[in-house]
Amino acid sequence: MYPSSLFQALLLSSALVPNTFAQNITDPTKRAELSLTALQIWYNAGTGLWNGAGWWNSANAMTVVSNLAKIDSSKTVQDLASRIFSNTIVQAPAKNPQPGVEGTSAKRDDSIIIGSGYNKSIGADDQYITTFPLEWGMNGEYVDVKSLPIYNPKQAAVAASANPSDWLDGFYDDDLWWALGWIGAYDVTKDTKYLNLASGIFKAVTKAWPTNCGNGGIWWSWQKNYANAIANELFLSTAAHLANRVNASDKAYYVDWAQKEINWFLSTGMINERGTINDGLNSNCKNNNMTAWSYNQGVILSGLVELNKAAPNSTYLTIASKIAKAAITELSDSNNVLHDKCGPLCGGDASQFKGIFSRGLQALQEVAPDDVFNKSIQANANSIWNNNRDEGNMLSINWAGPFIAPPNATTHSSAMDALVAAITA
Repeated sequence: MYPSSLFQALLLSSALVPNTFAQNITDPTKRAELSLTALQIWYNAGTGLWNGAGWWNSANAMTVVSNLAKIDSSKTVQDLASRIFSNTIVQAPAKNPQPGVEGTSAKRDDSIIIGSGYNKSIGADDQYITTFPLEWGMNGEYVDVKSLPIYNPKQAAVAASANPSDWLDGFYDDDLWWALGWIGAYDVTKDTKYLNLASGIFKAVTKAWPTNCGNGGIWWSWQKNYANAIANELFLSTAAHLANRVNASDKAYYVDWAQKEINWFLSTGMINERGTINDGLNSNCKNNNMTAWSYNQGVILSGLVELNKAAPNSTYLTIASKIAKAAITELSDSNNVLHDKCGPLCGGDASQFKGIFSRGLQALQEVAPDDVFNKSIQANANSIWNNNRDEGNMLSINWAGPFIAPPNATTHSSAMDALVAAITA
């Protein structure tokens, strides 16, 4: 039984109450709305995060909420999204697993960061492994949500200091997931505190530039021991998103960073001969030929779309389209359903990846429509709804089916990304 606060936190109208199986629903917006209702069962108003999801995963859950709100004008969705943003910005910083670590020595002790217990590593199968401090995932004591900002968004507007340092944890990909999450909140609400927070996070991460590879790019973490694709793609995407949203006088700053990043990235060789992107660079600054995870094929798509909007260049969408088609070919089964190497059972990090690809593919489809992209988006959304959903409309990891229990906030928000993508494809 879920704590009552989880239900009280988000009071939805009867229009969004789940229907058992809802097997006959084909409208993509309705499907996404029902999945939003299910997602919120995991939302913990007291922490501002989704129970069972990691720190960066919660940023992605918030992003999928904002992506739905951008295209679904229903008052219920708009109000719900605004309440989530206003609550999370106040409550979540207390759950930052490693605040302020950038200001300490980069020495490590047995690969665990001194004084924290938070670490990210890569296993023998190329899977990312996140280790949280002891008791980090505990929900804590019961919280009366009537005392929290989610109950009164206007209270949050006054209370939120939105200090960028509160969102930094020493892993720059984590930081930038939150920056993109707050950009999404700004897109929905037009509240500049969210945009300013994203900008502040990004500026803090610029200190990670450059790596020792070609005098460019950012490190994965404050430890400065790995230059990987995801951190750099997120750096590109965040800079480009900000370029399209800040005041005209500040635009050039973000365009410059985005162009520096994409020029460096394309020179590294992380894009392999098949056209997909491997995980990162080895100690000799060469492609390490590690797994081409789906999210590494997706983040760059939205980054290039935004950069092309900010500073048009005929090559950006061409590069994005080639990567997208290569990824669809490499990662899809005979029914066009996506799979990562670890599937169907992946850890807490990789369980998020496929939805991020769907998100990027949606962004590309909107500006450079292609039947290949549309076919992939629709095939995955339909398979999720028909084969990967339980009686409460909760979504699991195996998009091709069968449903694998239990689902969690990470598997669900990832699959919801694909449902949202199908609305505009």
